[in-house]
Parts: sequence; structure tokens; C-alpha cells
Amino acid sequence: MTRQQRALRTRDALIRSAAEIVDRDGFTATSLTEICTRAGVSYGALHFHFDNKVALAEAVEAAALERLRALLGEASPGAGSRLQRLVDVTHALARGLTSDVVLRAGFVLCGDAAWAPVADPRAYWQQWVEDLVREAGEVGELRSVAESEGIVTTVVGATVGFEVLGARDAAWLAPRTITQFWELLLPTLASPELLVRLDAKGARGV
Repeated sequence: MTRQQRALRTRDALIRSAAEIVDRDGFTATSLTEICTRAGVSYGALHFHFDNKVALAEAVEAAALERLRALLGEASPGAGSRLQRLVDVTHALARGLTSDVVLRAGFVLCGDAAWAPVADPRAYWQQWVEDLVREAGEVGELRSVAESEGIVTTVVGATVGFEVLGARDAAWLAPRTITQFWELLLPTLASPELLVRLDAKGARGV
């Protein structure tokens, strides 16, 4: 293994270790000493990559945002219904928040009162939902009485709420929970012609 490869592995190990502790304890209680111990690297190695705890937390947040962007790209833009894509991606986000501690820690940091977000995955998620709902309205997928602002508020508020509650009870991020949410919401926002083709469980393969 080359020196560069070892350095990348060390950096990734530090980011993951920091994410695990942030996810468990929050930013303020996160200890650089514990991060080093969990990652199996020296204090000097940590400071080779990161000047301080803030820099390391920023790296966790940036890594989480990168993973969120990859997740949102699973269903290509313009492929099929915009509303179905929104359903699919909320299912994918719930799975990601359940299984990926780095993604989860990025969202945890956004909600930590002691942390000032830089990359801000939650803000990115909100903007993505806003853009997709606007597209859905432009192509006639929404009911005439459905308001884009209200849809965005509901979807973002609910999904972030599931993320927060899911930290203590995984049932909030379970497929059944996300499906029930969409079974309730889709009839209020989807045009009648589209509603019969939408799957609240998420399209297969996404």
C-alpha cells in the first residue's frame, strides 16, 4: 500500500469514527482522544489531517452531503413521474439514515445547537425537494388545489422528523412508516390521472 493510500484510509477512518461518536453523543461531547482510539490512529496522525475538532466535524458533514447527493441521484432526473421519484428517494433516504452512520451524523450535526452547519445536508435536501415539487407542478402532476409550498413543508418536515425520531426508534425509518406517510399524502397532492399509477412503497429497484 502506498503512502497516499494509507493517508486516505487514515482520513476515512477518522471521519467514520467521528461520525459514530457525533451520532451517539453530539458535537460538544465528541472527544478527539476517543476518535483516535476508535479509529486506531495516533493523535499526531489526526492532526496531520485535521487542525481541530471543528475541521473534522466539517469533514463529516461534507462526506454526509456527498452521500446524500449520490442517494438523490439514484433515480435519474426526468425519469418517469416526479412524484414517484420523490416517493422513491424518501424511501432511499430512510434506508440510508438507517444504515450509513456518516450520512446520519451529517443530519445530526445540522440539528445540533452547538454546531453551525457549513455543508448542511438538511438544507440541501429541502432545496432538492423544492426543485422536484416545482417540476411536478410544471408538468401537471399536482392537483389544482395542491400548493407547492405546503407540499415542501410537509415532506421536509416529516422526513427530518422521521430522522430525528429514528435515532431512538428505528421503526420511524422503516419502509412501512414511509409507505404509510405517502399513502396518506399522495391523494391530497397527485392529479387523479397520476395517482392510480403511483406506488407509495417506492418503485422497484430504487
